[in-house]
Amino acid sequence: MDLIAERKEKKIYRDGDVVIKEFSEKFPKSDILNEALNQSRVEETGLPIPALKAVSVVNGQWAITMEYVEGRTLEQIMQEDPDNIEKYMNDFVDLQLKVQSKKAPLLNKLKDKMNRKISSLGGQVDATIRYELHTRLDSMPKHNKLCHGDFNPSNIIIDNEGNPHIIDWSHATQGNASADAARTYLLFALKDKKLADLYLDIFCKKSDTAKQYVQQWLPIVAASQLVKRIPGEEDFLKSWVDVVDYQ
Repeated sequence: MDLIAERKEKKIYRDGDVVIKEFSEKFPKSDILNEALNQSRVEETGLPIPALKAVSVVNGQWAITMEYVEGRTLEQIMQEDPDNIEKYMNDFVDLQLKVQSKKAPLLNKLKDKMNRKISSLGGQVDATIRYELHTRLDSMPKHNKLCHGDFNPSNIIIDNEGNPHIIDWSHATQGNASADAARTYLLFALKDKKLADLYLDIFCKKSDTAKQYVQQWLPIVAASQLVKRIPGEEDFLKSWVDVVDYQ
């Protein structure tokens, strides 16, 4: 097996025509099984994603095995060809809208997941802001569209024939498409505000969605991202959480 990527609490290996994602002993077994279940349920929608092959124990660690896709991430392609960034962003949004056109009724509900995350912010966000976040979340329209939960160019592999494959379905839920768009905007904004604004312009135009509606989700998705405690993100995310209206 060849190590091709290493992230917090997980290592990713290639073994011939499969990829093996190996989790550390600290990673909850329930989260690993849920990720595999998410992927299998999304696979049933017919979207272009790597096929799940196995859930097993490898080298004494829980692991998920899936189809290997030869290619480069859309993030790499965008970085190498900045002159065509608008074309790539249009393709990116088209793919996201294709995801959101699907339904996977057995997935967890996005609102339930976000409510749990907001409740867990006791040490980071005071009770008044948490209350306002819960209130805003409860007031948002309830939808049941497929939401990736981490839709960004690093999670799209373009194969050698130019076809996209969407990876990393560990955060998949069913819910409001604009919430998923707000998360994607935030992920862009953490690195490049100009790119984030381009994304939001294109998403709102193609989906016929008011920018203000997507922006109403930003404090909520910023709060749910804050739970991850990623170094360097906390101040930026708190600035978005504090945008909550007190009316």
